[in-house]
Amino acid sequence: MRILFMGTPDFALESLKALYEANYDIVGVVTNVDKPKGRGMKLIASPVKEYAIEKNLKIFQPQKVKNNLEFIEEIKKLNPDLICVVAYGKILPQEILDIPKDGCVNVHGSLLPQYRGAAPIQWAILNGDTETGVTTMFMNAGMDTGDMILKKEVQIGDNETTGELWDRLKMIGAKLLVETVKNIENDTVTRTPQPKEGTMAPMLSKEMAKINWEEKNAKQIKNLVRGLNPIMGAYSFLNNKKIKFWKVEVLTERTLLNKFKELQEYKGHLKGIQAGTVLFSDDKNGLFIKANEGILQILEIQGENSKRMSINDFLRGNKIDVGSIFE
Repeated sequence: MRILFMGTPDFALESLKALYEANYDIVGVVTNVDKPKGRGMKLIASPVKEYAIEKNLKIFQPQKVKNNLEFIEEIKKLNPDLICVVAYGKILPQEILDIPKDGCVNVHGSLLPQYRGAAPIQWAILNGDTETGVTTMFMNAGMDTGDMILKKEVQIGDNETTGELWDRLKMIGAKLLVETVKNIENDTVTRTPQPKEGTMAPMLSKEMAKINWEEKNAKQIKNLVRGLNPIMGAYSFLNNKKIKFWKVEVLTERTLLNKFKELQEYKGHLKGIQAGTVLFSDDKNGLFIKANEGILQILEIQGENSKRMSINDFLRGNKIDVGSIFE
């Protein structure tokens, strides 16, 4: 079976590796153009491109695929039986979808029809879901609306971050893709049409990373921190300085009072304290912040122009006063 692979990040790399190691004939690899990165803005190849170079696979990096007649003609010349798409980052036009005789298949990091779109793994964490998974599907012109082929469900840990779930699902997706390709090759593949109704997982924005202490409760803030780790980090301001939270835990008021007996005398006042207010702070016990419907214990933090570190290390060099308010 002649396969054209399309993908860009490490999530896609695992699928490409799995196909290569299963001895499929990979006639070409399509990935995004090299991106500038770091202080020197040096052009960096995608993980998929690096692997393709290592394995001496033919590489294509079109700036765009829609109405790109030259690129479409090149794909036709390759004559792929199947196109496998994993986190490529561009929507394929019908002209490309129509090229392979066995169709185009996609690996998607959710249990479709939930979380169609660009960021399914992130939104599962942001919304506090307890389960998600991977779906393979035949592609059509819609946004992740094609007939489903295989699904694999997984449980999401209470403290699992987007990065940790990403790493699990990319391995599951790779195995599921190989199984899908084998079924297509053996003519044993089944197709399950999706319902029209589904939920969307749009791209994340920088604006959503700022913690809204007034409108979000403790659990929602924890999910925001988990969901944006390691992508951009949830942040708040203290004394006009940007502070990022990378790991937090939610405590009840009772748990906090049992932990710090000296706070017992303030028990009756806790409910009236503004969300975002520091309740306890020292380099031995850590940092505890009042939130709606709970208390946030900060476990990993990053100061402005600094690096990520444990809260205890941070507080050894940075004083945060009790009563100060995160905004």
